[in-house]
Amino acid sequence: MKNLKIISSIFFLISILSSYGQNLPSLLTEKNINSTFSILAYDENAQEWGIAVATDNIYVGNSTIYIEPGLGAFSVIAETEPKYAIKGFEKLKEGKSITQAITETKKTDLQSNYRQVSGIDAKGNVYAFTGKSLKFWNGKASQILGPNFVVMGNQLADEVLSTMSSTFENSKGTLAERLLKSLSAGQIVGGQISGKQSAAVVVKGTNNEWYNQIDLRVDNSKNPIQELQTLMNYHYGRIRLNQARYAHRAGNSKRAKEKLTEAESMLDGWTGIYSRIAVTNASMGNNDRAVHWVKKGLTENLNWKVNLPAFYFLRDNPEMVNFIKPQTFSIKDWESALGMLSNLGKEMEVIKLAQELIKMNIESSYLNFLLGRSFFYEKENDKAIEYLSKALKIDKENIEAQKLLEKIKTN
Repeated sequence: MKNLKIISSIFFLISILSSYGQNLPSLLTEKNINSTFSILAYDENAQEWGIAVATDNIYVGNSTIYIEPGLGAFSVIAETEPKYAIKGFEKLKEGKSITQAITETKKTDLQSNYRQVSGIDAKGNVYAFTGKSLKFWNGKASQILGPNFVVMGNQLADEVLSTMSSTFENSKGTLAERLLKSLSAGQIVGGQISGKQSAAVVVKGTNNEWYNQIDLRVDNSKNPIQELQTLMNYHYGRIRLNQARYAHRAGNSKRAKEKLTEAESMLDGWTGIYSRIAVTNASMGNNDRAVHWVKKGLTENLNWKVNLPAFYFLRDNPEMVNFIKPQTFSIKDWESALGMLSNLGKEMEVIKLAQELIKMNIESSYLNFLLGRSFFYEKENDKAIEYLSKALKIDKENIEAQKLLEKIKTN
């Protein structure tokens, strides 16, 4: 009878635990502990510091990643405690080593046995520790320190950290790409034994502008690392697309085609950027490929049709006749059509079409601005001034017309 009660109690406990999203250590200790693994690293050539992390809880990037370019970075997991980063940065500013920055904070932490912390300084020196209580959890809890990097984690399959370490050391690419390769490799060999739910990659550099900092997060997903890879593809795919456009403008058609091909493969699925891919193809004379991306956008999102007027220049393509219907265009639609023609360098077409529209009493301040700008590009400044002035007469707050008119008059 006593054994039956014990068995019954065990099944009752299991049923309770299975109803929670937390892991066993969290429930037994009533702490916010999550099985997590991360890699922290420094790229001395790019002057970048970065962290990639994954966990079995939501929004891991919210509390585990701390980076100050030019100073260092901290990854704080298990029972997360931000003061390791806050105080750590203060100590680094005081001139203390990364080891001192962490160990001195640890001395004041009564629950350091539940922490797992890694840090790196401005020169790539690293230090890490794994709280002693973590060894009682399921799976492996440890860290590996390498040149300019640290991998660490808890509740892991046996080969996770060694695989992450070797993958990072042997991989090529940007720091962000190498960090994600390491994280993905760790997942492939088992990752966290309790599963995964969120992941993040953050990279910051002393020479990076806001637009090339990396801050990618998947806060809740069955496949967070896979989705993180998609986000990174989008980030670098957009860069490839811009490189293709720049190369085309510079007359380097070979590089332009190579970068565009790379961009297309990396950006597939990002519906919002399809219009730029289509325009880039069209600018290189590949209208059929442009049509492909227009139709793809329409297939994936019905609201994408708002972009159709901008592709007025494709109206005679057999695959577009049922989509692009100029007879239904509003004035905003015509402005989009004219703007795109101008972006493609077809200024004479802009001039002809805009003048035809004005004759039909279809005009606006912005339409006159576009017409004036095309005359400016064609070096017909008298005509440009005429239509820019008309644009301002219709709307005195047309800043585009105002600035261009000032530019013409001061030159």
